Amino acid sequence: MLKYQKVGDIVLVKRDLSQEEIEYIVNKTRCKTIVKYRGIVGDRRKPEVEVIYGSETETIHREYNCLFKLDVRKVMWSMGNIEERKRMAHISSPGEVVVDMFAGIGYFSIPMAKYSRPRRIYGVEINPEAYNYLEENIRLNKLENVVPILGDNRELDLENIADRVVMGYVLKTRFFLDKAFQLLKEEGGVIHYHDTLPEKAFYSEGVYNIMKTAKDHNYKLTSYGIRRIKKYAPGVWHVVIDAKVKRR
Repeated sequence: MLKYQKVGDIVLVKRDLSQEEIEYIVNKTRCKTIVKYRGIVGDRRKPEVEVIYGSETETIHREYNCLFKLDVRKVMWSMGNIEERKRMAHISSPGEVVVDMFAGIGYFSIPMAKYSRPRRIYGVEINPEAYNYLEENIRLNKLENVVPILGDNRELDLENIADRVVMGYVLKTRFFLDKAFQLLKEEGGVIHYHDTLPEKAFYSEGVYNIMKTAKDHNYKLTSYGIRRIKKYAPGVWHVVIDAKVKRR
């Protein structure tokens, strides 16, 4: 079965294509480029791609009435996170302060800023190329409530400011939990914790790590929900845990 995803006027695939398949996609989608997407590497989430048709890899993608400018050869695009981006668009509320710890090009920050309209979103990104597109996407969407920050989350000079912390990273997220709790307001708030976990370890690894770190920072977990986003590997899921905590 031929599976692909169109991002702007670029098509992403996950396997090699025959000439017949390339011609089929080009004729059906009117795309300018087809890219084989191998995966993401490193803390800066650099994509490994191979251009198999065309040459230009920068595009503007429209999703849920938001604009995302990106270069698929330089920055990550999450092919299976569409419904989560829509959900996050409406999860905040006016008056909140949000920290998006792995903002990328604005995957969550842009729709949240547009639809939930929190007072301020700090979008933090370590990859300079993704950060530049984040700045551009803030301008494209005419948003005034997103503050982009270039740097490492662990070195952020911010504490006790957030009603809500978004942790949209899936490989080493647990190593950033301490900083997430430092970012929360004294009274507590909500952490959206992403991870890749075996199905039997959603609680024993995911929820338990949050509970343990909360206790270390004098918070306690008061409620949580677990959402499966997509299959990551056999028996392993990309999940998000919506954890509500308050001061002990």
